[in-house]
Amino acid sequence: MVEIILVYLFMNESRIYDIAIVGSGPAGYSASIYASRYKLSNIVFGKLAGGTITEAHKVCNYPGIPDVSGLELGMKFQDQTKELGASISTESVVDIKKEGNVFKIFTDLNKEYTAKTVILATGTDRNKLAIPREDEYVGKGLSYCATCDAMFYRGKTVGVVGGSNAATMAATMLSDIAEHVYIIYRGLELRGEPAWVEQVLKKENVTVVYQTLITGLEGEQRLQRVKLSKEFNGNEYIDLDGLFVEIGSEPNIVLPVKLGLELDKQNYIIVDQTQATSFEGIWAAGDCTTNSNKFKQVITAVAEGGVAANSIYTYLKENNI
Repeated sequence: MVEIILVYLFMNESRIYDIAIVGSGPAGYSASIYASRYKLSNIVFGKLAGGTITEAHKVCNYPGIPDVSGLELGMKFQDQTKELGASISTESVVDIKKEGNVFKIFTDLNKEYTAKTVILATGTDRNKLAIPREDEYVGKGLSYCATCDAMFYRGKTVGVVGGSNAATMAATMLSDIAEHVYIIYRGLELRGEPAWVEQVLKKENVTVVYQTLITGLEGEQRLQRVKLSKEFNGNEYIDLDGLFVEIGSEPNIVLPVKLGLELDKQNYIIVDQTQATSFEGIWAAGDCTTNSNKFKQVITAVAEGGVAANSIYTYLKENNI
């Protein structure tokens, strides 16, 4: 049995895949599903099945699946990917190099894979508060996506951390759902687009707490209150049912930089309508790209992954690769 497994692993590592997909989130799995249906051999690299979507307590805006946890949705994506015949690797890709007509993929386990094309679906990392117990409350009152989780706080009191467009847009949306919204911001004034700032400041159920940081999270089974860096209305705490951290996210740029891909000013991978990057043979999909108006949602990531796979299918056929 051991010999059979070793032979299988060797064959997996030594074969030439049509596509190497770097990233195991919605974009990566969607790309794999479409690639497999095009009969393109592919391998998906990623430590976490589902990527950052697993942080979502509930996903209620994905068509056809009205109520599912982010973790469960991620596992559904992976299961479908496996059923269609893709190879799955829980390794992290640390480097990619073009050698002749193929790409060499190097992983954190010192393994080397070969592929004709590459899809980068490396996503983004949400900026976090970096305070104690933060991970403990994710999905239990703490969220990094108002679009995803706002509906769970109808008639409740919530907070939004941040003062840029993401925060003002989130607070505006939440004000139509929650009973009261606190914007907690370290700056002197909100710095989003004037239209969003003006709109949110007109909301009677929105209170902005300026020049203040959140220094602590408290609650028994779930988040119940936040501790502030200075008193607000004579109290160093605000009682909240939910807190939305909207202080931006950063694309994972290690591989794009190594490859010399063209990036925009915010370090997102610039792609065309086919999801192709500036490096021939490399496509990108999902939250790490400039497409879909940078609307970081499962549905846009899935769409970009499908487009990338379709584009590669066309590319390989037209070039007889």
